[in-house]
Amino acid sequence: MAHYDIVIIGGAIVGSSVAYFLRREGFSGTVALVERDPQFTHSATTLSAASIRQQFSIAENIRLSQFTLGLFRRLKAEFGADADIGFREGGYLILASEEGVPVLRANHAVQAARGADIVLEDAAALSRRFSWLSVDGIAAGAYGVSGEGWFDAHAYLHLFRRALRTMDVDFVTASVTGIGRQGDRIVSVDLDNGERLEAGIVVNAAGPNAGRVAALAGIALPVEPRKRNVFVFEARERYEDMPLLVDPTGIYVRPEGSVYITGGAESEEGEQAADPADFEPDWGLFENEIWPVLATRIPAFEAIKMTRAWVGHYDYNALDQNAVIGAHPQVANFLFANGFSGHGLQQAPAVGRALAELIVHGGWRSIDCSAFGYARIAEGRPFRELNVI
Repeated sequence: MAHYDIVIIGGAIVGSSVAYFLRREGFSGTVALVERDPQFTHSATTLSAASIRQQFSIAENIRLSQFTLGLFRRLKAEFGADADIGFREGGYLILASEEGVPVLRANHAVQAARGADIVLEDAAALSRRFSWLSVDGIAAGAYGVSGEGWFDAHAYLHLFRRALRTMDVDFVTASVTGIGRQGDRIVSVDLDNGERLEAGIVVNAAGPNAGRVAALAGIALPVEPRKRNVFVFEARERYEDMPLLVDPTGIYVRPEGSVYITGGAESEEGEQAADPADFEPDWGLFENEIWPVLATRIPAFEAIKMTRAWVGHYDYNALDQNAVIGAHPQVANFLFANGFSGHGLQQAPAVGRALAELIVHGGWRSIDCSAFGYARIAEGRPFRELNVI
């Protein structure tokens, strides 16, 4: 039976970030990174729309994304001269109807207090800034002038995985089938290949499967997979100044090379956990929900051609759509990095750094994640992020 000081369950961007920053913080013990899908074919990381923003409703989420933005700014210094994730700093444009303006203003005040480069403009100003935009039914919008955009998720993950190969981290290809617990301590992790790993600390970075993994340890975690469709379409018109636009309906669209991608049509009302094996697009969403909104908001998009689609799964926190980060209050050697509800890709490096500091130094240092602790889950006390996209 192999023994590891730390076993990280989930080897995509969150788990890889934890392992990376453990070594960067000087942790010298043994580390296993367990991943069932080493090609990341069905990973939330690689099936993401791959974007980063500072337009959140709470300062703690802005702080996490700002850490990652700083990493993007120093990418070559961190990962080498060839490091490139194709970061396009195109911004977000979040639109609001008259009814939604108070929330937009409140969010903007939080963002401004954190130094985010976001401007709040009325409909007339937005029309002058973006000539292709119809502001019918729009009262205002918040636009990220800098510090927001999109990137290549595969290249991003590859940088971390490549670095880890030089950091004495064991990559284990397997699914976790059991977690051994003795009282208030986790002692082992069982794998579907018949192996058992003794563990000093276990980090749950299992993405959409995090709730199931926690249950194996006898711990309740309201994180489940939620299906999200992304559609690709072609249009005759190219708008080089187009940010990632979010309509008041929740439908978004952004450029992607010579095409566009769009999504956000799923309704959370009455939504149930997704079948973890369901990666079939809901094709009707494009024609029935998305296309009419796109044609209204960007009139030139009345004539477009949908070419393909894919499905990814959010690791959805059903309590408050916010991350769960840190140690379990009673089972102190079981740590959470879960429930990001669609913004884990952009926040993973910050969470990796924070958990590494917690493990190595015994407390939060550069990034305080105490607001995301598990205690609120146990108490049913939401810490709600309002700006979930």
